[in-house]
Amino acid sequence: MNVANSCTTLTFRADMTDFSPKGTATKARQAFTAVYGVSTVPVHVIRAPGRVNLIGEHTDYNDGFVFPMAIEPQVTAAYRLRADTTVRIASTGFPNESVEFSLSAPISKGAPKWGDYSRGVAHFLKQAGVPLVGVDILLTNTLPVGSGLSSSAAIEVATGRVLLHAAKTPMDAPTLAKICQQAEWHYAGVPCGIMDQMAVAGGKAGYALLLDCRSLAIDYYPIPTHDLRVVIINTLVKHELTGGEYAERKQQCVDAVAHLAKTKPGLTSLRDVTPADLEAGKPGMPVLTYRRARHVVTEIARTTAAAACLKAGDYPGFGKHMLASHASLRDDYEVSCEELDVLVEAGKGVQRGGGGVYGIRMTGGGFGGCAVALCQPDAVPALTAAVNAAYQKAYNRNPDVFATTAVEGASVIE
Repeated sequence: MNVANSCTTLTFRADMTDFSPKGTATKARQAFTAVYGVSTVPVHVIRAPGRVNLIGEHTDYNDGFVFPMAIEPQVTAAYRLRADTTVRIASTGFPNESVEFSLSAPISKGAPKWGDYSRGVAHFLKQAGVPLVGVDILLTNTLPVGSGLSSSAAIEVATGRVLLHAAKTPMDAPTLAKICQQAEWHYAGVPCGIMDQMAVAGGKAGYALLLDCRSLAIDYYPIPTHDLRVVIINTLVKHELTGGEYAERKQQCVDAVAHLAKTKPGLTSLRDVTPADLEAGKPGMPVLTYRRARHVVTEIARTTAAAACLKAGDYPGFGKHMLASHASLRDDYEVSCEELDVLVEAGKGVQRGGGGVYGIRMTGGGFGGCAVALCQPDAVPALTAAVNAAYQKAYNRNPDVFATTAVEGASVIE
């Protein structure tokens, strides 16, 4: 059977998708049997949400703080047990491709490239001693790939939850997140921090997560739906973090720590650098390295300050930190792009006009992807109209705009 050729491509339309457990499970099972056929063996369904980061960008691999939340668009993994040690994976997003490997042999990277996210998770779960068993898996996705909403982490966590469920082995969210991070490092080739995997695995419905990326401690902050909407605006410009820019930024942070350690002995991370430390260590530091460090140091401070604003109900204060974050990412870290800047300026215009938009910024790794806005519920139409008008004027097309709520992390749907 040609598994891959049985798949169909899904179009990302978050505002038209049924994210209810019943709807999700029914569609996933129907798609699975269309690919793998009918059997008396039951089909189980796992969902793993995407995530949007409200503030705290490029701080996770510097042991800093981040403030993400799990969102409604998701990766769904329907699976059925096999009688052997083979794992087969098909995806509705890649209709002409499939992945197959044996759990009885070393699990190597290979084609198709998207399969490495799942291969890596299987490898590190096996290395951790989980008694893995063979399964057939079908992945469906309502997350746009390359948008900065953690589609890769959702695939990793979904795969992990499938393999753990099949093996009847429990695992807490932080442990699974670390395994998925290792998969992304060593199989996908992205030296990411822990934020994406932790948000996808450990999200909480109705709450954003203030995550300490050093200790993995989480404080949950409510996102009250009667007061707030989180709006995601997709530039439809795909980013690719396996390119050199991400690794280059990470190395520049390492270089900054090495330089600052000359005046602050024992320093191991930008997490422990204050603005005063940075200025004291600035002499002799390359200008570009200084600017990268300045973004990280100020972004860590902004993130904890923004969380305090949210807790106090100071939504305009939170929005100011979002705008400052975008400016820093654009000017000091240089990971924004023209399309993101157009969206942010359009959102700022709604804010200035008293339209109920508190703040807007780029979100994710950058170089494309999405912007995120925090606004009053009745401001969503005005924000949507503003970004559509600006994007039409600049590029003769609309971005993809949708409002979302904070949802639970990855779970089994029974």
